[in-house]
Formats: sequence, C-alpha cells, structure tokens
Amino acid sequence: MVVVDAVIALLVVLAVYAGLSVRMVQQYQLGVVFRFGRVLDGVRGPGLARIVPVADRMRRVNVQIVTMPVPAQDGITRDNVTVRVDAVVYFKVVDPVKAIVNVQDYGFAMSQVAQTSLRSIIGKSELDDLLANREPINQGLELMLDSPALGWGIQIDRVEIKDVALPESMKRSMARQAEADRERRARIITADGEFQASARLSEAAKVMAQTPAALQLRLLQTVVEVAAEKNSTLVLPFPVELLRFLESSTERATAEAARATAAGPAGAGPATAGPSAVEPGADEGVEQLELPELPRLPAPAVNRPAAARP
Repeated sequence: MVVVDAVIALLVVLAVYAGLSVRMVQQYQLGVVFRFGRVLDGVRGPGLARIVPVADRMRRVNVQIVTMPVPAQDGITRDNVTVRVDAVVYFKVVDPVKAIVNVQDYGFAMSQVAQTSLRSIIGKSELDDLLANREPINQGLELMLDSPALGWGIQIDRVEIKDVALPESMKRSMARQAEADRERRARIITADGEFQASARLSEAAKVMAQTPAALQLRLLQTVVEVAAEKNSTLVLPFPVELLRFLESSTERATAEAARATAAGPAGAGPATAGPSAVEPGADEGVEQLELPELPRLPAPAVNRPAAARP
C-alpha cells in the first residue's frame, strides 16, 4: 500500500514538473529563454519548448509585421508653409534577443523615433514634394528609421505618409492659383484654335478667288443650312465680292454691246447719224434704247404775195 502511494506521489510530481517545464510557442512567435537572468543561446521555435522550472523564464516575441500609425505632426516646410502630416510605419522583429535585451519597449521606441523623424523630414521638404512627390520622402523617412532599428533587431518594411493637412488660407491660395492656370491654358487653346481657323479660312479664300463660282455655291449652301431650321424669317447675307463680280460682268456686257452697235453691219463705216447712234454726252454704262423711225410729213404750203404788176 505504501508502494502504491509512493508511485502515485511520484507521478503527481512528474506531472507537475512537466507542466512547469513545458511551454507552447505559437507559429507567429519566437521564444527567448532566460536562465537565472542570462539569455541562452538560440531561440525556441514554434511548438512545445522545454525549460527548467524555477531556473528558466521564457518570453515570447511576436515576429509578425506590425502596423504602427504615427500621430500627426505639425511642422514648417522648407518654403515656410505650416503643415500637419501623419504617417504609418510597417516593421517586424527579426532578432528577438536584441528586441528584448537592447531596448525596454521596442514598440514605444519605434513610435518615438518615427515621430521625430517625421518632423525632421517635414523641415527638409517643400510643400509641392509633400503633395505630389511623396516617394522620395517615404524613402528618406525609411532610411532615418533604419539606423536605430537595426540595433534593436527590427526591420522596417515600409513607411508611408498618409495625409497632409494645410491651413484654410493656403487652400484658398492654391485654389486661386489652379484657377488662374486653367484660365491661362483655356485662353491659349482658344487663341490657337482661332489661329488655325484663320489659316484655313485664308486658304479657302484663295481657292474662291481662283474660282468665283465657288463663292456663289457657298452662299447657296448657307441658305440651305439656314432654311433647314424652319424659320419664318430668312436673313440672306450678300457678299460685296459678288456685287463686284456682277457689276464687272454688267460693264463688260455693256461695253461689248456698245462696240457692236458702233461698228454696224460688216463692211459699213461707222454710223454718224441715226436713231441707234449714241448721243454725245450719254452715259456709256447705260444701255441706249432704239426708237422706231417715224414717217416724215410734207411741209405746209405757204401763201406767197403776188408780184406787183407794172
């Protein structure tokens, strides 16, 4: 009976010893074992890890990537603009021994270093770079965090600037600047369009000058376009060039008719008299009408006095 009790007591002691000497490490963790305050060589991987009760103490370190937001920092840029910038830092522990031994709280230490580095990078950058060219700034901030992080067994995975807050006065100034720039571009585009249109119209005018009938065809096309809108009133533009063309055509026709009339029939001399002759002083540009020749009446008889008789 005593032997059975001794065996049971031994089993209980062994169970308690096993419970005190076995620790479980998760897949995303690494274990650092301290024996009487000194770090043992090597770290314990995921799974069951055995330690010596009372003498050993194990600390588990998370080796996952940690997402740490950096509080917004107020600063003045290199071009003297007050801004408020916040960021986010992604890091992970690659050496658990350094992360536990070299720094008291590596998470808090990384937060403070990130805030200080962010304020420093703000003072070295200009506003336009913070707004539109953030990639070099992110790389510079990452390099500033790498220096202390390497001594703490931490690897910086990525650093990103989240937001840049500007004063309201600066926002209004930037809005006015953008509006003025867009107005300038709109005027340049309008002027360029007018220049191209004038060049095309000049070429069209040269073509119409070579072919006067093209101007009349263009006028008729304009009339068709206006009449397609079913308006009750039709305004017809009449170009001056067409008037000049009609006037010159009329003058040529009148001159030819005058020369034909003056020449008379073939082989005959120039007509000096007659109803169709052009009266002196008459307008050459006006067509003369031919009047029919009237029959001549006999002269009336005149009673002469009788001669005196001797």
